[in-house]
Amino acid sequence: MSRESTRRGQLEFHLLVLITLGLVAFGLVMVYSASSARAAVAADDPSYFLKRQTIYAVLGLVALAVLSRVDFRLLRRAGGPLLVASFALLLAVLALGTAVNGARRWLSLGIVDFQPSELAKLALALWLAALLVRRPAPRSLAELGRPIGLVVLAACALILVEPDLGTATAICVMVAAMLVVAGTPLRALAGAGAIGITLVVAAIWLEPYRRARFFAFLDPWADPDDTGFQTIQAMIALGSGGLFGVGLGESVQKIYYLPEATTDMIFAIVGEELGLLGTFGVIAAFAVFGYAGFNVALRCRDPFGKVLAAGLTALICGQAFVNLSAVLGLAPLTGIPLPFVSYGGSSLVVALGAVGILLNIAVNGSTVEATSRMPDRGRRDSRSRSARARRGRSAQAPRRQRDVRRLA
Repeated sequence: MSRESTRRGQLEFHLLVLITLGLVAFGLVMVYSASSARAAVAADDPSYFLKRQTIYAVLGLVALAVLSRVDFRLLRRAGGPLLVASFALLLAVLALGTAVNGARRWLSLGIVDFQPSELAKLALALWLAALLVRRPAPRSLAELGRPIGLVVLAACALILVEPDLGTATAICVMVAAMLVVAGTPLRALAGAGAIGITLVVAAIWLEPYRRARFFAFLDPWADPDDTGFQTIQAMIALGSGGLFGVGLGESVQKIYYLPEATTDMIFAIVGEELGLLGTFGVIAAFAVFGYAGFNVALRCRDPFGKVLAAGLTALICGQAFVNLSAVLGLAPLTGIPLPFVSYGGSSLVVALGAVGILLNIAVNGSTVEATSRMPDRGRRDSRSRSARARRGRSAQAPRRQRDVRRLA
């Protein structure tokens, strides 16, 4: 591995570390700012949500540290069992899950609540990366359907029943990125995309609350007191911030005006308190994260690591894109959190674990180059030696013939 390649790998490693830790720290500050007033009234403790988020952040950082030190190649065998476990948990949450705002997405584990769909994202990424390494990339829609299409469709169907359209969308974005890196033709991906869009439209139309959200996205002012309320309040928050914001902790919208101020809509509070500069900083951070993550995938010489790095980067950046688009009114509300920033334990722990795997690929992925080329060099050397030997024998043949004539 060249010195330039090592330097670039270290740059991407440090960028991922700095951006991730910066967003986590920023998220803790914004969670406290967005939740302190409500927590003081509801729990008589302004730092109630901050304490819980800090615990999840510590657990996530432990997962990041562990996975950044475990060779990512060892994870190839973990995808299958982890996928089976996630399917079992997705079924369990439908029967035993805790209902919040009409959705069953969480399993209560006593002091913490766990969201199985977050584990399903990571499990699908590991399973699909290992599958795409074992067999050639799908070349047609029929090949794409079995088994990849069936497994992804089953996972998304279970998640949609919860209901959770945002997570299903994020999974589809991740799978598409992995298939592109693996070499699946765009023709097959376009066909799969058309089927996926048809299913999404059907899911929106057949579910009344999703249909109401979609029409609220088209015209939130048509029903400003109900379906369009959250979108309008987010616009007010973003508009109130101006260029520099009203000041950290000075938001008005977070006090019972903007629903889900600590989770799905926390970016609106960022815009109100820190203004356009604050929102631009968050968007720039995810852009740099995407740059570093996809560069890790490009530099990786191990096929499994290359596909996995692309999938994990697309998963985190895709979630950020969907969340930011919804808050800015560019897409319908889906209920997906902003990675590293929104309040939520399961999403934070899984996202930090995914970053740990990315860091391991950044360190160890490019070292496969020397190992993978050694057999090729050996074959080339053996071919060159045999060729020299043949040339030597062919050069000696005329001399033997001349010697035979002299003796005759």
